[in-house]
Amino acid sequence: MPDDVFKALADPTRRKILDELTERNGQTLFEICARLTTKHGLGSSRQAISQHLAVLESAGLIRTRRQGRYKFHDLTTEPLERIVTRWLKPDAPESTP
Repeated sequence: MPDDVFKALADPTRRKILDELTERNGQTLFEICARLTTKHGLGSSRQAISQHLAVLESAGLIRTRRQGRYKFHDLTTEPLERIVTRWLKPDAPESTP
């Protein structure tokens, strides 16, 4: 799974999407597209953003939920937490001779 996470994080547009979901979780595709256009000047199509969201979802960085005809995207941080704990474990106590 970490390879998927790194692949997802490698793209600057996907990182901006995660930034937007950090700022305001539970957005629709339309809301994400509007925020990326107004705040970041990205002119990506809805289809392109939808593909980015699919990569983020397959990496486990977002989850989707449906309410009526709307599909909401929520940030999940578990994959990032696993990476952080893998490399940033507390230091082991030094052994004394």
